[in-house]
Amino acid sequence: MSSHRRQKPSHGHGHGHGHGHGAADLDGRISIGTTARNLLLAGLALALVATLAGLVVWWPPGDAARRSAEAGGPAAQFAAPGVTFPSAEVVSVAERCPSANGFPDGSGCSTLTVRVDGEAVRLDVPPEVVESGLVPGDHVELLRTPAPEDAADQSPSYSYFATERHGTLIWLAVFFVVVVLAVARLRGLLGLVGLAFGGAVVWWWLLPALLDGAPGVGVALTSASAIMFVVLYTTHGFSLRTSTALAGTLLGIVLTAGIGVIAIGDARLTGISDEGGAILASFGALDFQALLGCALVIAGLGVLNDVTITQASAVWELRAATPQASRTAVFASAMRIGRDHIASTIYTIVFAYVGTALILLMLLRVYDRPLLELISTEQLAEEVVRTLVTSIGLVLAVPVTTAVAALIAAPRPAGEGSVQESPVDR
Repeated sequence: MSSHRRQKPSHGHGHGHGHGHGAADLDGRISIGTTARNLLLAGLALALVATLAGLVVWWPPGDAARRSAEAGGPAAQFAAPGVTFPSAEVVSVAERCPSANGFPDGSGCSTLTVRVDGEAVRLDVPPEVVESGLVPGDHVELLRTPAPEDAADQSPSYSYFATERHGTLIWLAVFFVVVVLAVARLRGLLGLVGLAFGGAVVWWWLLPALLDGAPGVGVALTSASAIMFVVLYTTHGFSLRTSTALAGTLLGIVLTAGIGVIAIGDARLTGISDEGGAILASFGALDFQALLGCALVIAGLGVLNDVTITQASAVWELRAATPQASRTAVFASAMRIGRDHIASTIYTIVFAYVGTALILLMLLRVYDRPLLELISTEQLAEEVVRTLVTSIGLVLAVPVTTAVAALIAAPRPAGEGSVQESPVDR
């Protein structure tokens, strides 16, 4: 193989070299369109300023309970005063409960004998609780209701609340972290850091801001932008390639939000499709259509990030391999990669929603009405809109990101020589 001289980037078309063989290194081995680069960085700077402004303006001043009380609604109490949730160990499991409980044939419910506060207590539980595989030694969480004040001689009453699953959740989370670190190593660690940051933004900013009455779509755009700024640069490093993917992601987020708002209004969706929404409605005057718009943006965030970073990387690699190819040729080649990615990612989105709505779909399947008539129900229509809107935003983000990347990664003028291969490239 003949040796090639690494072309030093000129002042007008180059970008500084990074360290290693990552995204920053590719920035240094290809020509960069100066005008496109400046417009990209200026746009991201404006997006960052808007994101910080949104975080400040919609910073939640208090929690849901305080806001609900100020609005004249009920306090956000999970249980009545004095009610506690003690842990109890399962002593025995029975598949029948006595007929005295209202089941003449002894069927229809199951019983658990548990040990709580040193005494054995028998509980009636739904059959599915026993059928889930509970055995002696497992632990359940009880709902303990104290005796009335005027009946001091009575004992507190207990009822089943939930099965304790902390052990399973902990080992599964640890296993997840171990697998990610073992396979992805540093990239996996940075991805976990980004995931933790995203979770923190959702729990400590997005949810309180929505409960405090901030506009749903504005909160969604702000939180999604904040998450993507941190996640992308943390996971993939500071480079023009990452900045291009970030720009494509932000544009995809805006497109998803805009299409979602139009679709929700046109479909006359209420945003309240289950018991949880009805309960939340009692805590104040929330805009549930706006909350649904927020949910659309957040639902498509992860997969949107996936396709944009893939397209930016594809353009960068194609440009490094063919430094003198035209922007149109690079765009066309990268779009061929993008089309394959779009097809597989749409399957991911659709089947992810099918999995989450499986019980609902089964229920609709047994109804004696055609699917096309049932599709207009609130629950099913909401899932269809969610799937289609996020898919449309995803598909549109691919050519947008590819076009931005093709503009940034400029062709090398003829006669300047080709790029030297690194050991990693070979």
